Amino acid sequence: MAPHLLTYTRNVFLPLTTVCHNRCGYCIFRTPVREGCIMSQGEVESILAAGASAGCTEALFTFGERPGLERGFTEQILRYGYSDILDYCYDLCLLSIEHGLLPHTNAGIMTRDEMERFREVNASMGLMLETTADLPAHANSPGKNPATRIQMIEEAGSLKIPFTTGLLLGIGETMEDREESLMVIRDLHQSYGHIQEVILQNFCAKEGTVMERSSSIGPEEMCLVIRMAKDILPSSIAVQIPPNLADAQHLIRCGVDDLGGISPVTIDFVNPEHPWPALDHLKDIAGASILKERLCIYPGFIKKGWYHPRLEPLIRRLEQHIECERAA
Repeated sequence: MAPHLLTYTRNVFLPLTTVCHNRCGYCIFRTPVREGCIMSQGEVESILAAGASAGCTEALFTFGERPGLERGFTEQILRYGYSDILDYCYDLCLLSIEHGLLPHTNAGIMTRDEMERFREVNASMGLMLETTADLPAHANSPGKNPATRIQMIEEAGSLKIPFTTGLLLGIGETMEDREESLMVIRDLHQSYGHIQEVILQNFCAKEGTVMERSSSIGPEEMCLVIRMAKDILPSSIAVQIPPNLADAQHLIRCGVDDLGGISPVTIDFVNPEHPWPALDHLKDIAGASILKERLCIYPGFIKKGWYHPRLEPLIRRLEQHIECERAA
């Protein structure tokens, strides 16, 4: 039997703003509008330069969903010469490409036209489905409506965008809900062939949130969900877990294919209390598995040409860089 392959990508995490129109019961990422609530271009450029020096290949751009709907945010973004955070993010994606890092944007709900535009400057994009269930945790979060999120994932498929989605486990959903969510993702992929990875992220209770006393999912239950995902999803879709939140060393044998983006430069701003494992510790986590670095666009989608022509020179250069690093 061939050795098990375990992949990861080396990235920088760029939360352009933590202002968000959703108010999820488990989140500490969201903050109100305030002075300096948007990362400046100088801050972004400094992180991109540090990432390039550290051998990173991906720039993960993320921010709160539709921050422009929050009172006072438009005045803040206008100070940067933009009327919308997406226009600002688009130009920063161009800056990322100049620095040699492939952009991957996860901006919450986007329209078809917005995604089509961002496809020009992103090697891949993402949106967590989280769950198909209507839960109290999402009662004050219009962007977490399951039908809305499913529609966006479907439209990304029709645009041939290599896409990341996933489930958030332990926020009040049942095992049946998880099964349904995975089957929805499977069906979307069968229609469009665009899902490259599914993240199974375990909820971690945060002090000061509505759900601060809620229990997190245990490793045995997590293993069951991983195995369920492997049974339901096509083999072409990688099952990913975050190694800073879950016991990856224990869970790999349950069917994990990927450890996601790990940064030697930036913290996990969504879960700041959980540091990334050091890159030189990944081999210990992988155990008997073969550890392999990848780009944010998976090889199968590179072969199919699912990227904008302006990204091809950088994709090819970074592919060669990773191969040279592996051979060294």
